[in-house]
Amino acid sequence: MTVKSEPLNLKGKLLIAMPGMGDSRFESSVIYICDHSEIGAMGLIVNKPLKHGSFKDLCGQLSIRNSCNREVPVLFGGPLETSRGFVLHSNDYTSENSTQLVGKYLSITSTRDVIEALAEGGSPTNAGLFMGYSGWAAGQLEDEILRNGWLISDADEDLVLDTNHAGKWQAALDILGINALLLSSDAGRA
Repeated sequence: MTVKSEPLNLKGKLLIAMPGMGDSRFESSVIYICDHSEIGAMGLIVNKPLKHGSFKDLCGQLSIRNSCNREVPVLFGGPLETSRGFVLHSNDYTSENSTQLVGKYLSITSTRDVIEALAEGGSPTNAGLFMGYSGWAAGQLEDEILRNGWLISDADEDLVLDTNHAGKWQAALDILGINALLLSSDAGRA
């Protein structure tokens, strides 16, 4: 008898980089998966703020008046399309054509109107701006997980947009009850 397993769906989950995963761009990364299907996956690195650039700078480049001088964290979302921006935000904001629900309380929007709303001081009340994204072709992420590159965790959505970026990797491991000192980069064999 063959048992058919359900396809893996990681949308709304966290990926936590294992030590020694082999790709320096993802070292100590925590990635929030925004979409996952049979054609691939897309996520945002939630713990790597950009060293250069700010929300104020972005508003200036887009000729948007930041009337409330609001600061929104600007992060490196991943190595793909780094000139493209995504706003991961609380569900109290919706753009008719571009907002997609990702988790229970989080949505993603990639159009100018969300940046205008943030600059005006309205909703969304909680947000992060991500430049670029992390993406995987069909089966690629599943293969990386099997090769011990990532741990999977349910997402603590408060952690995703928390501004303590330096502590997110350990906080994500804490969700799983894992001590980072006990992690190995080698997959076990029985």
